[in-house]
Amino acid sequence: MKFAYRFSGLLGTVYRRGNLSFTRDGSSLVSPVGNRISLFDLKNNKCETLPLATRHNIVCVGLSPDGSLAILVDEEGAALLVSLVGKSVIHQFHFHKPVHSVSFSPDGKKFVITKDNVALMYHAPGKKREFNAFVLDKTYYGPYDETTCIDWTDDSKCFAVGSKDMSTWVFGAERWANLIYYSLGGHKDVIVACFFEENSLDLYTVSQDGALCVWQCDTELDGLKPMPPKEARKKNRIKEDEEFLEESKGEEIHGKAHPNEQEIREKVKYSRVAKYFFNKEGDFNNLTSAAYHKKTHLLVTGFASGVFHLHELPDFNLIHSLSISDQRIASISINCTGDWIAFGCSGLGQLLVWEWQSESYVLKQQGHFNSMVSLAYSPDGQYIVTGGEDGKVKVWNTSSSFCFVTFTDHTSGVTAVTFTSSGYVILSASLDGTVRAFDLHRYRNFRTFTSPRPSQFSCLAVDSSGEIVSAGSQDSFEIYIWSMQSGRLLDVLAGHEGPISSLSFNPVKCVLASGSWDKTVKLWDMLDSWRTKETLMLNSDVLVVAFRPDGKELAVASLNGQITFWDHENAVQVGSIEGRHDLQMGRKELDKITAKQSAKGKSFTTLCYSADGQSILADAMEEYLDRRKMTEFGSMALIDEGAGDEDGVAIPLPGVKRGDMSYRRFKPEIRVTCLRFSPTGRSWAATTTEGLLIYSLDSGLIFDPFELDIDVTPSNIRKTLHQKEYAMAIIMALKLNEKKLIQEVIEAVPSDEVEVVCSSLPDLYVEKVLEFLASAFEISCHLEFYLIWAHKLLMLHGQKLKTRSQKLLPVIQFLQKSIQRHFEDVSKLCEWNIYNIKYALAISQQRGMKRLAETSVDEEESESDSDYLMQEGHKDSLSS
Repeated sequence: MKFAYRFSGLLGTVYRRGNLSFTRDGSSLVSPVGNRISLFDLKNNKCETLPLATRHNIVCVGLSPDGSLAILVDEEGAALLVSLVGKSVIHQFHFHKPVHSVSFSPDGKKFVITKDNVALMYHAPGKKREFNAFVLDKTYYGPYDETTCIDWTDDSKCFAVGSKDMSTWVFGAERWANLIYYSLGGHKDVIVACFFEENSLDLYTVSQDGALCVWQCDTELDGLKPMPPKEARKKNRIKEDEEFLEESKGEEIHGKAHPNEQEIREKVKYSRVAKYFFNKEGDFNNLTSAAYHKKTHLLVTGFASGVFHLHELPDFNLIHSLSISDQRIASISINCTGDWIAFGCSGLGQLLVWEWQSESYVLKQQGHFNSMVSLAYSPDGQYIVTGGEDGKVKVWNTSSSFCFVTFTDHTSGVTAVTFTSSGYVILSASLDGTVRAFDLHRYRNFRTFTSPRPSQFSCLAVDSSGEIVSAGSQDSFEIYIWSMQSGRLLDVLAGHEGPISSLSFNPVKCVLASGSWDKTVKLWDMLDSWRTKETLMLNSDVLVVAFRPDGKELAVASLNGQITFWDHENAVQVGSIEGRHDLQMGRKELDKITAKQSAKGKSFTTLCYSADGQSILADAMEEYLDRRKMTEFGSMALIDEGAGDEDGVAIPLPGVKRGDMSYRRFKPEIRVTCLRFSPTGRSWAATTTEGLLIYSLDSGLIFDPFELDIDVTPSNIRKTLHQKEYAMAIIMALKLNEKKLIQEVIEAVPSDEVEVVCSSLPDLYVEKVLEFLASAFEISCHLEFYLIWAHKLLMLHGQKLKTRSQKLLPVIQFLQKSIQRHFEDVSKLCEWNIYNIKYALAISQQRGMKRLAETSVDEEESESDSDYLMQEGHKDSLSS
């Protein structure tokens, strides 16, 4: 059987480092997450991670003005030109040095990157195919230290660059007669950001010590004069000469901080008109990021203490101030309308979108502070629960990729999580000595299981009924059994002579398998007072045990790299996989031993069966040593170069540029801690140090025909459909296995013909149609039509499908997941409509009663008036 699982999404991590960017329409946010980027659709409440990655973590992202292209640059200076429309890599380039910022010009024709103390301007990639997408136009010199930020004027004529030498430089994108370069000082610390005013050369500069300088230019943008014709012709000749070279070096512009009087005569001049300070009271000593919205004149500044300020410029009026985190705000971005402000905090991995006018959160997401340790799918595959070393339990929606609830009841790291069979209860085991049960209806911890004496729980399992909870201890070598209903401790299973590493309940029979470091797997019979049914002896410490979904086979991974398969009924080994051959991955950068010696300590730490039980998934990370980094003294990666000053490390000695040399650095190792297949069989997930990675069969277009004949073509299928031979057309479309064509054929069948077509479908194709229906429910709006199809197929072929229930279980669960999601959406809508109708009826009834009361009062008054008139008439007649 051929599998084509492709990267589908990244959960558990929403922001690492780098700059945040809003898309052109202002409704989506681009966030760098490690070596990938995620797109957060804020209006539709969805998140998508693009299926592409850089070699190292992304540090800066530049979006083109039309929103179709993005430039991603990693820590080493390697860049990817990415199409956000096609979600693919168009071009690769290397700047050979770390890049600090990248920015497209507003007209989309150029882009500038800053590295070291220079700014490089490139021609932006065009709409047509190009041999080299990155063509250097100009190189700008001027700052003495590293450059930090870029901003363009609205007409793309000039750009400003900030530097760590406390200066800001204004450069002309073209050689203007009155502006080639201009240097601005006035600050006493690193320039964090610089911003041009709207349609003006006026400039704002912000420094790390919390100072804002307002610069006024004596020339308007229209006042920039082009170069004289002679110099322009000379420049064109230089460009023609460069065309014959292999690589265009571009024009070099060297700026001077102190030009002579002749050089500044009849040139643009700047003057500082104001200087403001954010830290007058000394509370916010480190300004870390800033963003400016030109149309609304809104300046947003973020500080190392997690506080942000909103000011209106140029008068520097404070609009709002709020603390959103206890970590430094690393990046700020404002959308095109100026309503939403995005904040990224790299310390905690937080991503926030704040609507400042209504003072409410549009988005508030945070991953696990430390690495994730375990995960579990819900029975319908809609949700994933993760547990981390930070003691948090988070629940994620697989369709939106958002975390919708976080439980923080544990006081130590979470070691295992699982769902019960109902899908509405989550269980988690922790090193704090508790197993907790959480309710997904009320979002609360409704049951806490503890042991008689404090124990650190390392593994967890719950039986198929959801009534029996078991947890293994890593210090007392015992297994504890509790009742979910009463919360009472039912039994303590002793017998292992080492820490319990893994537990697994048989999904069919009442048997619990436990693996331990004492090189044994014990099978406990739940119906026979938890007596040991069998003890399986292995050659090495047991790390993981897992039952096949049909309960007939047990897989065991051990420390020697082997995976063994057992018939647990007869205690007989039926097969094995020698994992050593797959785990010999070579030597890592930080390894101090050879690859051969390193391979001896490799083993599979997690494994799981696929939904149909036909394959098994185990982890093995590949990381090779780069031979170019090897020296006669060993690997260059083992040399501690000291700390970078980007983390706010003070410079204690003069001349030391890289921070405190006693500060220890470490390179985090990429690890996989847990693997799980979705119950639908369409995807699997892995918790890694990079986040929660999901791989799916549904992502990407794959041509995978099924029993294809020479006569099965799209034209023949449409011809058969036109002749109203619906069953034959569906079979031909399923053979070709193109989703859009299958959808076209099925939707062409009249609703009153569905039952006839379903009854004439062969058994082999019923499964294929059910699989298509499950995927169609996810995206189609024809809900009733597809429900008719699903109902008729299951009613007509139900008995035959039952005989193959084990094989068809993933498809049925996938179908149930899709229908359940629609049921929840529609039921919420119906409940809301019922409430509105009841409210409208109550109001109309109240108004009717009010009108009735008013009419009765009017009738009484009219009757009393008529009685009075009759009495008066009677009196008059008597007097006469």
